[in-house]
Amino acid sequence: MRLFIAIQFDENIINALTDFQDELRTMGVKGNYTKRENLHITLAFVGDYGNPDDVLDAMEHVDFRPMEISMDGVGSFGDLFWVGLAENPQLAAYVKRLRRELSERGIPFDKKRFSPHITLIRKYSCRGGGEIPVSAPPKASMKAAKVSLMRSERGKNGMIYTEIGYVE
Repeated sequence: MRLFIAIQFDENIINALTDFQDELRTMGVKGNYTKRENLHITLAFVGDYGNPDDVLDAMEHVDFRPMEISMDGVGSFGDLFWVGLAENPQLAAYVKRLRRELSERGIPFDKKRFSPHITLIRKYSCRGGGEIPVSAPPKASMKAAKVSLMRSERGKNGMIYTEIGYVE
């Protein structure tokens, strides 16, 4: 079972992101756009792991306090286009504590440096090649009140993400 720990977004952020995706489409940006229901920020990617209860137990042992998160800027990793989050020491500290708890319990996770971003498009390409011309990145914020344990499955029409537990 493929698992990841994430913050899911409220309608305010989802709407801002999907409106931005629509703008990119009208500018001729092609690629695999993240579906509305799959927009999130990954805090820790666990990957294939057979016992989600162990992961939930670890999550429950890490103090989570609601926090304000805001979108800020855009960028890319290769052919993956993303929207960033504003610097947030509270989020960074939570992720550090969460990953430490996973590690102490022997739960594997992707050890890449935490770089808070929202994947909008995979395998993107633009008319004429080059970078995506962005005049105004989306702006929105929300109070993150919970952290979710998500299952990722490949469906007929792409990835399906399902919340299987959460902590508040």
